[in-house]
Amino acid sequence: MRRWVATLAVACGCCLGQSAITVSTESDWVDTKMDLTAGETIRITAEGSIGFEGKKQVMPADPAGLARSIRDVIKNYSVNEAGLGALIARIGDGEGIRPFLIGAKWEGRVPVSGRLFLGVNRSDSERGEGSFKATIARLAAAPKVTAPASMPTLSQERLNEIPRRVQDATGSAGDRVNFVLIGSKARVQEALKQAGWVVVDKDVANAVMQGILNTIQKRSYVTMPMSELELFGRSQDFGYAQGDPLKVVASRHHFRIWQAPFDLEGLTVWAGAGTHDIGFDKDQRNNGLTHKIDPDVDLEREHIAASLRATGLVVKTEYLTPSDAVKTAKTAHGEEFHSDGRTLIIYLLPEEKTESTDGALTPQ
Repeated sequence: MRRWVATLAVACGCCLGQSAITVSTESDWVDTKMDLTAGETIRITAEGSIGFEGKKQVMPADPAGLARSIRDVIKNYSVNEAGLGALIARIGDGEGIRPFLIGAKWEGRVPVSGRLFLGVNRSDSERGEGSFKATIARLAAAPKVTAPASMPTLSQERLNEIPRRVQDATGSAGDRVNFVLIGSKARVQEALKQAGWVVVDKDVANAVMQGILNTIQKRSYVTMPMSELELFGRSQDFGYAQGDPLKVVASRHHFRIWQAPFDLEGLTVWAGAGTHDIGFDKDQRNNGLTHKIDPDVDLEREHIAASLRATGLVVKTEYLTPSDAVKTAKTAHGEEFHSDGRTLIIYLLPEEKTESTDGALTPQ
């Protein structure tokens, strides 16, 4: 078995520059004018106060935000798990970008490349008086990633071994397989986490209990389960989703992946079927309620790819069209969809070693 290795060289330094930004509720997001690279290390510290109108008095929030209450569960905050008034950030633009909590201090490696924006966690109707002063320090440059000189390529023959569509429990054909990931389980999980995808629950009973617990704990439940579908004769190995707190039940980006029964010169192959839920529809199998998907399933394929490219962990992408490509069809519950028939192949950076500050190579 051939081992594919990429090397990284870590740049070190006390501080590579910093800037101060004022953040208030006058705008949704403040452009810091700083373009970040996936992998670089930064520190953001903040101070100040923003007052929000309460039932009886003004509630002052520091950058950590106010303590969450039961009422927050039904509010659509940019960062669901954070309280009202917390300092938050996002990196880049686009629908797939996931804001995250900064609070009074955040330090770590940047998950994706893009422009840094800062904001205040709140609903559209909530405005406050005051501001935060945020100081952003760049601590270390992104590691220099050297991709392998060559990567194995998925052949047309191997692609044709992957079923064109998934099936439900009754054997009815459903979503088309529209992308393939090449990379180890650890690398796939790392890349998807950095790209803002979360693992979706598989156990419905456990999901109901978790939803109750999350409500009690004053959080919204954003990992609601997706149905079990089959490929290679078994249900999905993993389900991933992106969704906004109040919209996640009706609208979310999601996909399922299955490990293929073959590898690519030692690299694991994952077949994926992704769709974008945009509402609810009638299930023509049983007259029940099911999710309605965007009929242009190629858009979700490209959304998944764009989110992964931003992590810096994608070596290359290419398109292949399988024999007897599916271009128009219906889902298992009777909804029509269309595609150009191509499958997107995403090659992730293989397992690597990192050069430490003393020059020694240590496994990551």
